[in-house]
Amino acid sequence: MDTFFAPIHRAGWPFIALFIGITFILMLFSKTLGLLGLILTGWCIYFFRNPRRVTPLGDGLIISPADGIITKIEKAPPPKELKWSKKSLNRISIFLNVFDVHVNRIPVDGIITKVHYHPGKFFNASLDKASDHNERNSLLIKTPSGQEILVVQIAGLIARRILCDAHPDQDVKAGETYGIIRFGSRVDLYLPEGVNPQVVEGQRMIGGETILADLHSKAAQRSGEVRL
Repeated sequence: MDTFFAPIHRAGWPFIALFIGITFILMLFSKTLGLLGLILTGWCIYFFRNPRRVTPLGDGLIISPADGIITKIEKAPPPKELKWSKKSLNRISIFLNVFDVHVNRIPVDGIITKVHYHPGKFFNASLDKASDHNERNSLLIKTPSGQEILVVQIAGLIARRILCDAHPDQDVKAGETYGIIRFGSRVDLYLPEGVNPQVVEGQRMIGGETILADLHSKAAQRSGEVRL
């Protein structure tokens, strides 16, 4: 019930108002068009929901920054524009469809050391090339132990706006909201060297709740299989 009757992210109110206005206009011309407008307005309200989440607490826990499906876990270099690291790190890619919660959350306790916006294209966010070519916003977070976590908001085929409320030198806690991507998108998370994902491809993530990895664990990368 919390998912359906959740608070609305403030970025959604202008769109909701626009959808309501268009629906009233459509109703003047046709009941069928008015009904379609009501359905789309309902979807718009649902899209901008910002449900409360219960974040697991623990030193070193890395929490999912977004809702969605893990489409890829692989070694990949971070975005070049950051001029941060040339090493290939474990990258977890989470794809958000238009029915997922699109509010993004901080993955780990720490302090933000860098925020960088990079303009780009709008390929389908589920494609591999989206990480390199699409519009994106990167957030670099240093943990109390000195390790760095990179999380990247990536615009998709439909998404045309990335909102990020975070700023450099800001103290943050895992699970806190920091931005939103409007309509279909992707979030990439880069783990520090030597830290392995404890999730698998195809697994559904819950932003602010699902544990992706543990900075202090030496466990090998997990595997999984589909079971009915």
